[in-house]
Amino acid sequence: MKLVVGLGNPGPQYESTRHNIGFLCLDYLVEQWKAQGPVIKNKAEVYSAKVEGEQVLLIKPQTFMNLSGRSVSPFFSFFKCAPEDLVVLHDELDISPLEIRFKTGGSAGGHNGLKSIDESLGSDHQGYHRVRLGIGHPRNFNSRMDVADYVLGQIPDPEWDGLEELFKKAEAGIRLVFQGKIGQAMNKFHGRPKGSQDK
Repeated sequence: MKLVVGLGNPGPQYESTRHNIGFLCLDYLVEQWKAQGPVIKNKAEVYSAKVEGEQVLLIKPQTFMNLSGRSVSPFFSFFKCAPEDLVVLHDELDISPLEIRFKTGGSAGGHNGLKSIDESLGSDHQGYHRVRLGIGHPRNFNSRMDVADYVLGQIPDPEWDGLEELFKKAEAGIRLVFQGKIGQAMNKFHGRPKGSQDK
């Protein structure tokens, strides 16, 4: 069983915020993969699909972001998943808007959703895959803007128009991840356009 988790905050006031780009990407995957659902289980919306010969659960935690692990860990344990069976979609401050990076393991980097998943899964299960969806950092245009205010701000229209193309890349990359080819996903999608903020 493969688990694909989109991170975000529940509730209509958060639907189109930068912090919810993981939710938005998961919604795209649900549509593309014609996933069945949702059912509500473990405080999450859960959809099911078959992709690249794999049974996949697509999970949207309905806790708030900083408690996301409470929804993820019961599925991880029940299906006896290994870290490589888990793919997490999340917003990333240190990547330019509409850019994407794939990563396996590493620190949470201050992201509260990833912190919660790390804590809930335990130190032996940190090597899961991440799809890092760039939202940019406020320091690049307004050094006085609080990061929390920025991530909870609305996605601007010019970026909104580019989300479908971003999510297409995520979907194609995840298919490669399911095939054990995350290196190919990195090579294919880790372009570095001029002005990229990626570290």
